[in-house]
Amino acid sequence: MTIHFLRKTRNPAEIPWVDLDVRLVVDTTGKFLDPTLPPDHPNGSLRGHVEAGAHKVIVSAPFKIRDKSLPMPNDAVTTVMGVNENDYDPRVHRLVSNGSCTTTCLAHMLKPLIDYFGSQRILTASMATVHAVTGSQQVLDRLPKNGATDLRKNRSILNNIILTTTGAANTLALVIPEMKRIGFIAESVRIPGTTGSLVILVVNLQEEPSGVFIGREKINAVYREAAAQDERRYLQYTEEQNVSSDIIGLPRCATLIEGHETHTRTAEVEIDLGKVCSLDGEAAPVESDSHFGRIAITQAVIYGWYDNELGSYVNMLGDRTVSIAEEM
Repeated sequence: MTIHFLRKTRNPAEIPWVDLDVRLVVDTTGKFLDPTLPPDHPNGSLRGHVEAGAHKVIVSAPFKIRDKSLPMPNDAVTTVMGVNENDYDPRVHRLVSNGSCTTTCLAHMLKPLIDYFGSQRILTASMATVHAVTGSQQVLDRLPKNGATDLRKNRSILNNIILTTTGAANTLALVIPEMKRIGFIAESVRIPGTTGSLVILVVNLQEEPSGVFIGREKINAVYREAAAQDERRYLQYTEEQNVSSDIIGLPRCATLIEGHETHTRTAEVEIDLGKVCSLDGEAAPVESDSHFGRIAITQAVIYGWYDNELGSYVNMLGDRTVSIAEEM
């Protein structure tokens, strides 16, 4: 095998993919994420790879469309292996986002719940990722640029816990469309560590009138069964007590559910029916003498480990690359 090191240009449109007989490009720079930019954009673009001769481009990050008025192009798609990989159509799509490490973990945590309970029973969900350091963070404190609004981005990751943001919520809706109707919040906390991260998922489920409530054993059983059926072992389940270093290098594991820490709590919620609104914001008619109703809701807390670098994301990026290459 011949390995070529390209050092003449950083603009995708100027890379001689045709001369090198390269048809599939995996862009891991993180610099070219907007699928709407033309190939001749002065700062470079993903479509520059196609202009230079590549047939397909895989991006190792979520798409980021800067002009929010523009829709996602028809030839661009976001997929997570084991969740919606079949949304990729080789006849249509030229630009493929492999999402992010957090989105990959989160998708594999939510899909079993949606498949088992149905999206209608999931009232709200929220997550926080306790995430290892990334290349965008600073080794030492430094002065912020003029006009910077988030001064925490300039603080040293070596000795701080840093609150930041994540685009996992927006990307997740592209991978699991049912999430568009579920109230969802995603937050991120960066910690001093090279890899090994954790998603803490909180889900509120509406109970059935049967009176048999969802407990931690039911939640764990859903994950055990889903993991047992996953032949590629993207989803794994354990009842051992882990720390972050235990999951580093775990091959192709999108998420390792730590069943030992699953918790649930069921409570009745009293709702003032006179204040129930329809989707247009207007009060819905109340057809009852009683102005209050009671429903049972179970809140479940689920922990999912993931090696955000090699073991999880990079291995699954490799699987995505192979699967696309086999159809070219």
